[in-house]
Amino acid sequence: MIVRFRPLRVHAVSAAAIGFVLALAARGWADPALQIAAGGPDSKPSIVRSLRLPDKMPHYADLDLPAHFKTPAAMRFDNTPKNNPITDAGATLGRVIFYDTRLSANNTVSCAACHVQKNAFVDPNRFSKGWQGKLTDRHAPSLVNLRYYQRGRFFWDERAKTLEDQVLMPIQSKLEMGHELPKVWSVLTTDEHYPALFKKAFGDSKITDERVSKAVAQFVRSLVSYQSKYDTGLVKAGNVREDFSNYTVQENRSKSLFLQRCGNCHMSGGQAAHFFVDRPLNNGLDADYKKTDGGVGDITLNASQMGKFKSPSLRNVEFTGPYMHDGRFKTLDEVIEHYSTGVKQHPNLDPRVRRFNFTAGEKAALVAFLRTLSDQQFLTDPKFSDPFQ
Repeated sequence: MIVRFRPLRVHAVSAAAIGFVLALAARGWADPALQIAAGGPDSKPSIVRSLRLPDKMPHYADLDLPAHFKTPAAMRFDNTPKNNPITDAGATLGRVIFYDTRLSANNTVSCAACHVQKNAFVDPNRFSKGWQGKLTDRHAPSLVNLRYYQRGRFFWDERAKTLEDQVLMPIQSKLEMGHELPKVWSVLTTDEHYPALFKKAFGDSKITDERVSKAVAQFVRSLVSYQSKYDTGLVKAGNVREDFSNYTVQENRSKSLFLQRCGNCHMSGGQAAHFFVDRPLNNGLDADYKKTDGGVGDITLNASQMGKFKSPSLRNVEFTGPYMHDGRFKTLDEVIEHYSTGVKQHPNLDPRVRRFNFTAGEKAALVAFLRTLSDQQFLTDPKFSDPFQ
């Protein structure tokens, strides 16, 4: 197999990539009257926005997770580094950054522009628009439960070694946000409202690359979904292989089918909580490895990794379409059909993936099970929402 050097691809703005902190009043966390005006070189006309945060900070750090998240097998998937634990103040700062457009060169693009809460923090469009309106060539992936991707690497091609490494990269992307870090920091350090926000998160008001990356990483790791119908059923049953009392007959049958046919990839490591594939893989989207996206292989230049991609969690997958790294499938039915009859023989096809030839009933059942992974509380939780009005 011949491996070619290919330029790094541009990507949709990721959650850790983000627009930046607009003001928080120095006198406290909440100030309904606080007005913020975006500005700076090459910016569009200033737009006044109000930052509204609650008097009492939401809890991001100490979640009341169900038992299946606390098993030793499940806890091993947590990629939170010891030097950046989630704190309420740090994640609050990260949330403000997440929804702010100020890190883009013309104040038009924030992380939230491409990762929408009601869509489980994914872009509902196949490709995302950067600060100049140009489209990315990969779909913006879901941010659900990134804390529990055990490898702790990010982007579809895993080129970022950690979430903390990843967060500053899209800011500097000519397509995504189009800014330069020194220019961003020069604007932030002259704003009178930043000190209070950073002081609460880090003990003093100094703004640095490291602190920005840590705050955003904390917020993204706080995006944990754990209150789906599946979670309720598993808590009551105590064992994922037992019938769930809150499931229909079809949903219980589809759960068994999923465990038999799909669990080897999506339920790895002896846990029943996270629904991540344990490593990048090729799932047979294309047979051609010379002209199609090389994924991890384009970064490593390793022939055996051509066409392999990181997979998002299946949690809230009902809302995260379009699907795959290039958003080629619009619906879950199309995804299931791919695994049923559409898998192609790529040279690096994962041995766990094959054409399963599902019956019509099995296809419908698998979609029914996947919908039980939806978590309405997560999709509407105010502490993950836009703090600007």
